[in-house]
Amino acid sequence: MSAPGPRAGGPLAGLRVIEIASLAPGPFACMVLADLGAEVIRVDRVGDSAGLLAPSGVLDRGRKSIAVDLKSPEGREVVLRLAETADILVEGFRPGVAERMGIGPDACAHRNPGLIYGRMTGWGQDGPLANAAGHDINYIGVAGALDLLGRAGQQPTPPVNLLGDFGGGGMLLVVGVLAALAERTRSGLGQVVDAAMVDGAALLTSFLHGMHAAGLWEGERGENLLDGGGAYYDTYRCADGGYVAVGAVEPHFYTELIDRLGVASAELPAQYDLDSAEELRTALAAVFATKPRDEWAAVFADSDACVSPVLSPWQAHEHPHNKARDAFVEVSGIRQPAPAPRFGRTPAPTPRPGSTTGADTSAVLRDLGYGDDETDRLRRAGAIA
Repeated sequence: MSAPGPRAGGPLAGLRVIEIASLAPGPFACMVLADLGAEVIRVDRVGDSAGLLAPSGVLDRGRKSIAVDLKSPEGREVVLRLAETADILVEGFRPGVAERMGIGPDACAHRNPGLIYGRMTGWGQDGPLANAAGHDINYIGVAGALDLLGRAGQQPTPPVNLLGDFGGGGMLLVVGVLAALAERTRSGLGQVVDAAMVDGAALLTSFLHGMHAAGLWEGERGENLLDGGGAYYDTYRCADGGYVAVGAVEPHFYTELIDRLGVASAELPAQYDLDSAEELRTALAAVFATKPRDEWAAVFADSDACVSPVLSPWQAHEHPHNKARDAFVEVSGIRQPAPAPRFGRTPAPTPRPGSTTGADTSAVLRDLGYGDDETDRLRRAGAIA
């Protein structure tokens, strides 16, 4: 019997996610879930300023939106009735806030024992910092990730907010709720997923803990094999001011790098001699400075020297490889990364624009069984908008 053909809608088609509107990591996690086919209903809070959330057009793609006053009993009831119909609920409050609002895990589980309750915070639900304010830079600092980033002799360099908010935060939450869904197929029960950015950022450093234990990561920041300490793993400025990324770690890749550059290897220090890394770096920099970035990209295009152009996020869609894979899509006039990963039998749908705040309130309430008169009453009372 042949395998089933592709099925539209994505691998998470049929799942419903309730997203309590929050900042970057929670919306990113829900964007990924929506990309993969889940129905995501974002609960925007009545009266919140527009500045609370990220600009629309990317992180909010694929969402429906209802606007609810979470401080009112009627608004709380709307969220609980939504939770009755959902597989996953995601919130990003500080510990205890959802409970005080009456929409915490116990209240939701009472209505829906199978609900996966995802909690996205910086510090986690317990511990001495649990209720402290913080941002990506603080979480990755305590996790041991920030100290790794930067040049030798200089202060740590913040990696935008990619490590804490998105890698250690939102992506970890996606893994957590999907794992809980898999477990639910055996137990029939939901559970709380405590996704903390400090935990996730620490998890991302696992490889380096192994390197350190093996004596392979002993230097200070910028003095090790993969943090710029080795000249074979670094970026180099080109004649036009652009940069190339060089990752020729293995000896045979490094040999090809030197051959393509046209440098006499006998005149260079040994590849892994970190004490002479600056001498090697200076020699490589002098060669890379002789051609523009794209000319070097062409020189190395068909090689295993592990050299690639350093592109801005706004240039990446122009690279031939990204074009061939349709790695970027346009949604409502905004070019942005396409859904990932790829699925052979249940491909993710093309993202659709997110709804404006409250645009789907009436339709969602109707789906929950609210009549038009009751919806009008809630709107007049300010419980919804």
